[in-house]
Amino acid sequence: MRPAENGVILSVMKLTFYGGTGEATGSNYVLESAPGADGKTMKIMIDCGLHQGGHYAERENFEPFPYDAKSISAVFITHSHLDHIGRLPSLVRAGFNGKIYSTGATKDFAELMLIDSEHLLMKEAEREGKMPLYNNDDIAHVRSLWEGLNYHEQIVVGPFKIELLDAGHILGSAIIKIQTVEGGAGNNAGPKTIVFSGDLGNFPAPIIKPTEMIDTPVDYCVIESTYGDRIHENVDKRKEQLENAILETVKAGGTLMIPTFAMERTQELLYHLHQLFEAKQIPRVPVFIDSPLAIKLTEVYKKHESYFNAATRAEDSQAIARNGDDILNFPGLRLTLTTEQSKEINEVPPPKVVIAGSGMSNGGRILHHEQRYLPDPKSMILFVGYQAVGSLGREVLEGAKEVKIFGETIPVRAKVVNIPGYSAHADQPHLLEWLGHMRATLKKVFIVQGEQQSSEVLGQKITEQFGLANEVPTRNESVEL
Repeated sequence: MRPAENGVILSVMKLTFYGGTGEATGSNYVLESAPGADGKTMKIMIDCGLHQGGHYAERENFEPFPYDAKSISAVFITHSHLDHIGRLPSLVRAGFNGKIYSTGATKDFAELMLIDSEHLLMKEAEREGKMPLYNNDDIAHVRSLWEGLNYHEQIVVGPFKIELLDAGHILGSAIIKIQTVEGGAGNNAGPKTIVFSGDLGNFPAPIIKPTEMIDTPVDYCVIESTYGDRIHENVDKRKEQLENAILETVKAGGTLMIPTFAMERTQELLYHLHQLFEAKQIPRVPVFIDSPLAIKLTEVYKKHESYFNAATRAEDSQAIARNGDDILNFPGLRLTLTTEQSKEINEVPPPKVVIAGSGMSNGGRILHHEQRYLPDPKSMILFVGYQAVGSLGREVLEGAKEVKIFGETIPVRAKVVNIPGYSAHADQPHLLEWLGHMRATLKKVFIVQGEQQSSEVLGQKITEQFGLANEVPTRNESVEL
């Protein structure tokens, strides 16, 4: 509670940025209510994600939280990527015992993502000589606290009223809109509304519905900036570019490696491959999904078809009626769940397509394929997503002539191709378009979840285009609202 001004006690909310500042990962924010009549406040958290970059688990992930986990009443999750959920089991281990809320799809996806990451993080902890971040018991505890919400279903937690809107980023992703009535004695301030963008989607996105625009009054906005300094070119040509990559690799007699995120990107690729094969635009070559997680997540996709856009739902029904295959399946698709099945890919002669995680080549089975095929000038590595600074994928994308994989120096002779149009993140024009719907009432914009330059460039554009006050916050910075 701030000192009195002109005889009126001013009661304010406080927002603290514990992650997602100066980096695209590690999203973690705490919103503290104004003191109530009893002088007490309530804290809710938005996202609790892993820091990702040079190592799958950055050393920061093993540091204790800079706050008391027991003091958090509830956590709201924007979506199921690990840089937004990956430290939830650590939070529970540290004493958090409130409720966790998200859409139903995010809840289902998150369980699989956390189970998969537990094994990888345990190996990382061993290499770093540290205790594991969490175990499967912690994940089970997280699951017991988690509740699914529908879009536009409002929930009240203490002085906060929360609503989830469709972010159009991945299936089940959400913008979190929070409204509060401040309650200090003698305080006549009205409701305040703050919006957390989470990650906003690229447009137009295959399969899912577009990002929702907000045309009701908003006081503060926390906006992502992963591509705040870039424009996605040829978004409408991404399927054509995928077709060209396959045709070129088939002609050369090589292997097309696609490092991809198990969530959303894999399913978008399957959707476009299904269309290309059905239209006979590419020859029937073996396509391997060499990611147990992606295979399991694809099955969850089929449980949540209500999140699909209308065109995709119609196309899915037609495909099943025509040949029994849904839009995420086709003849020649091979799913390699076991290690032995993965090794058998090596015995299949090229041309072939291998889709595997991780999306930034930080770990996972893609490393084995890169070790084998990066030296092959007939082969191609195709990037279809963001590559963080320090990641192996970023090294290759930026033209490294050789890279280290499993301690071995690997020459990069394969062709390197990038299709930025597959990014699930909004680019600068779309970020500005989304923000512009709220500009009439916004008091301030906080720019997060981007590398420093990306955030700062977006801030300059916000100033130039809307004249809005904005800030790129620093780690652990608190601001009064």
